[in-house]
Amino acid sequence: MPCETSKRLKTYELTIRAMTPDDIDKLHELSITVLWPHRPSDWRVLLTLGKGVVGCDPIGRVVASGMWFPMGEHYATIGMVITSPRLQALGGGRWIMKHIMAQCENRDILLTSTRAGYRLYQSLDFQMVAPVFQHQGIAAAVDRSKLSVTEGIRELDANDWQSVLQLDKSAFGIDRKHIIETVLGKSQGSVLVRDNRIIGFALCRKFGRGHVIGPVVAQNGDDAMALIAPHINQHTGHFLRIDTAQQDSTFKAFLIAAGMPEFDTVTSMRRPSFKKEDSEFHSFALVSHTLA
Repeated sequence: MPCETSKRLKTYELTIRAMTPDDIDKLHELSITVLWPHRPSDWRVLLTLGKGVVGCDPIGRVVASGMWFPMGEHYATIGMVITSPRLQALGGGRWIMKHIMAQCENRDILLTSTRAGYRLYQSLDFQMVAPVFQHQGIAAAVDRSKLSVTEGIRELDANDWQSVLQLDKSAFGIDRKHIIETVLGKSQGSVLVRDNRIIGFALCRKFGRGHVIGPVVAQNGDDAMALIAPHINQHTGHFLRIDTAQQDSTFKAFLIAAGMPEFDTVTSMRRPSFKKEDSEFHSFALVSHTLA
C-alpha cells in the first residue's frame, strides 16, 4: 500500500518529498535542533551515498528527515531520521520511517537507534543487535612504546585500498564497497601488516566538531589500540570521536586515558527481510563507526 505523501499531525500538516542537495542548509539547521554534530559537508557526503526524504511544513521549512543507504541487493542501512522537537510526540518519526522502509523493500535493514528512538524502532519490528558506545573528547597523547603491539603499523596508501575493502567485507559480512571507497577518499589511515599481509586498518576523517576514527577492523583489542594510536597522537589537543560495540575494559580504559570518555550509548538494530529468512549478516568488526 502506498505511503501517504501528506499527513496531518493534530493541527500540523506535513508534506513529504525527495531530499535534494538544495536542502542541505535546511537539513543542517534541523540536525542542530536535536544537537547532532553533522556539518553541511557531512550532509553533502551522505547525499552522495544514499537517498532520503524530507518532511516540510506549510511554509516549506524542513522539519523532518530520513535517509537510506543501499548495500548490494539484499541490505540497507537507515539513518539521519530526525524530527523537530515539537513533532517527536506527534508521530512524525513513524511517518518518515514508513516511507524510508517502503523504499528498502525486500532488504535486511540495519540502523543505529538513539535512546529516544528505540521504542519506535522496536514497534517497527527492529531487533537489538548490540549496544554501541560513543567515546569522544579532547584527544590526549598515547605512548605507543607502551602498547602491546609496537611493530607492523604504517600509514595507509592507495595500493592498500583493495586489501581494506576485502577486510571490511569480511568483518562486516556485507559488501560496503561504495561507502568505504568514499570514506577512504576523505580519510587518513593506518594499517597493520604481518607476514607481508594487511590484517587490520583504521581510518580517520573530519566530522562534526573535529575528527572521527572509524571504521576500524582488527583481530583483537591490542591490534585495535595500535591502529588507533597514530590518529589519537595526530589530533592531540583537538576533538576526536570513536564509536565502538566493544565492552572490553582494557580497550575502554585506553580510550578514556586518550581523552575520550564514554559520552553516550546507542543501539545497533536490524529488521530482517520477511522474504529472506536466512541472513548473511555478521557482527561488526572490533570497532566500526556508524557512517550514517
